[in-house]
Amino acid sequence: MDMTPCELLVDSLQRRMATMHSLYYQAVGSMGPEHVNHFEREGVLPIAFSLFHYTNMQDASFMMITGIAPIWNEAWQDRVQMAIDDHGKHRTVDDMIHQRIGDYEAFCQYQRTVFDRTEAYLADMAPADLTRVLIAPPYPPMVASTYSARCAGPEGITVLDGFECWLYQHGLRHMGEIELARGLVGLGGMTS
Repeated sequence: MDMTPCELLVDSLQRRMATMHSLYYQAVGSMGPEHVNHFEREGVLPIAFSLFHYTNMQDASFMMITGIAPIWNEAWQDRVQMAIDDHGKHRTVDDMIHQRIGDYEAFCQYQRTVFDRTEAYLADMAPADLTRVLIAPPYPPMVASTYSARCAGPEGITVLDGFECWLYQHGLRHMGEIELARGLVGLGGMTS
């Protein structure tokens, strides 16, 4: 069956997001709190930072794309018990080296809830929605210096840009950090 270019893009996004999420599930399934909360040294973020940062940013970015409120709230914080209840995007490394996950199993449940919601949305997304503009230029200062603003076309940051930059490419970046950090805690990488 022939697909339109927009249908091909949605199909590709569905597969890539599910594959990337599977890497995160493989990572969390092969680590424990002693690995993710390990403090290597000053200036080196713990795996807990990368895991929570990316999951919580996917949760927040999903709202920018869909208008649906984030899942993370006070009840989740009470369950997961993050040492710093913040994804840390606008905080320093000196702050975020203290990030720890209190209840690792609850964090894994939060992560699965966020990832499942994203995949369900992609499964039902109309291909024409890819071109919907989320943020038009001129960009506010907090957006103007971002990777997504650099990638955007003249019309602005679209739904496709949001999925590609905020969710997919951002997720791969932090998965690379996690794979590297796994070596610091005595675990191997996961992909070749």
